[in-house]
Amino acid sequence: MHTVAILALDKVVPFDLSTPIEVFTRTRLPDGRPAYRVRICGATPIVDAGMFTLRPRWGLAALAEADTIILPGCQDLTPVPEEVLDALRKAAADGTRLASICSGAFILAATGLLDGLRATTHWLAADTLARLHPAVDVDADVLYVDNGQFLTSAGAAAGLDLCLHMIRRDHGSAVAADAARLSVMPLEREGGQAQFIVHDQPPVPRGSELEPVLRWLEDNAGRDLTLEDVACQAGMSTRTLNRRFREQTGTTPLQWLLRARVRQAQYLLEATDHPVDRIASQVGFGSPTAFRERFKRVVGTSPTSYRAAFQQSG
Repeated sequence: MHTVAILALDKVVPFDLSTPIEVFTRTRLPDGRPAYRVRICGATPIVDAGMFTLRPRWGLAALAEADTIILPGCQDLTPVPEEVLDALRKAAADGTRLASICSGAFILAATGLLDGLRATTHWLAADTLARLHPAVDVDADVLYVDNGQFLTSAGAAAGLDLCLHMIRRDHGSAVAADAARLSVMPLEREGGQAQFIVHDQPPVPRGSELEPVLRWLEDNAGRDLTLEDVACQAGMSTRTLNRRFREQTGTTPLQWLLRARVRQAQYLLEATDHPVDRIASQVGFGSPTAFRERFKRVVGTSPTSYRAAFQQSG
């Protein structure tokens, strides 16, 4: 069983701490067994979390036994105790995966493990992270960055995206989708493997006039749809449809449709052995070449490389 250690330091952000606890403890394998063993670790017997205190059952020694260490954000940027940094560096040297949520990136950056790598944090803290750790390539425009062994995420909501991304990496999309449903979270944010970065489309407000159209686009993504087809379904002129889409999503209907096709292709690449050319046809691309080009542009890698990284085993 994969062991996840969540490091709780003084002034830990409660939501950043509770998110990985909830997500990983609820994740189940297809046969019903728990996918993860979760441990809360502290540098001290009592952790000051601001409005309450924590008494972690495990200390820093437990980090050496973890497969993944999660670093939640803290409410201030006080220096990280050297014994914590040493424990994290040792775990990394042993191959442990380290992931930060929000300002937890400051803890990870303080170890020096992010030097020369791209990383992210909450956009409000990005400039400070870049100033304090100039060797880190800080990108404030993404939800999370996956460098393979070291992962960072933006705000608290992006931390949930990152947790689901790691579950998907570990156990495939079916297990991750179940975890997403339990979290009432759509598994729609395109992932990537080492050093691939996720760019997300702005969400459409629930109850928006576009919500039924988007559901229809998802259900009909494999069809050869035109802008006129979408406008007819929406009961709008093409000009009005384009305007409303740009106002509410920041993109066009056809661009949204292309991304929906890519999401469907990701699932087929993970869950089936269908040839790439067949998948291209299944999800509505006119040619395998067009599919490969679009997939790489959106996801950051080729369909073949994506399948090698994420296809479910067994």
